[in-house]
Amino acid sequence: MKKEISFIFLALLSVLAACSKEDFNYQSEFEKSFQKWENFKSDSGNSYTYVVYNSSWVGASWQTQITVSNGVVTERSFKMISAQGLDEIPLADREWTENGSELNSHTTGAALLTLDQIYEKARIDWLVKRKNTITYFEAQNNGLLSSCGYVEDGCQDDCFVGVRISSIKAIAFCYTR
Repeated sequence: MKKEISFIFLALLSVLAACSKEDFNYQSEFEKSFQKWENFKSDSGNSYTYVVYNSSWVGASWQTQITVSNGVVTERSFKMISAQGLDEIPLADREWTENGSELNSHTTGAALLTLDQIYEKARIDWLVKRKNTITYFEAQNNGLLSSCGYVEDGCQDDCFVGVRISSIKAIAFCYTR
């Protein structure tokens, strides 16, 4: 009987110890940034723009601006900003804007995600501890997420899985009387 009680106690202790460990990389930094996000969301009325940027090892680079109004994505604008190879890409594919029923009609550009969805994706995917990866997290947009993701060990080109955000701005509303 004593052995059973000791075993149960040790099993319970192991479970409690496992729960107290960080479940994902950068947990403390993430939680601080998430709190800043909650404050920003409240202050902005959950209406903002953010810019996702990316580049390729061959020199191509691009950015996507996402507009969120009252917690819903309402617009997505894409622009190639690379200095090389643009002549080979049709003008209509280099720069475009979608809104309303056109949203998600282009295959290029960042996904239609709110920052709530990005923070959730960071928590359940990009920052999860996993073997054979290097994880990144930065919050350089006034404490809000600026880079979050991972790269698998040994990967050489265009391996980052996650998001890079260059700016986050509240939408200023003008009221007329």
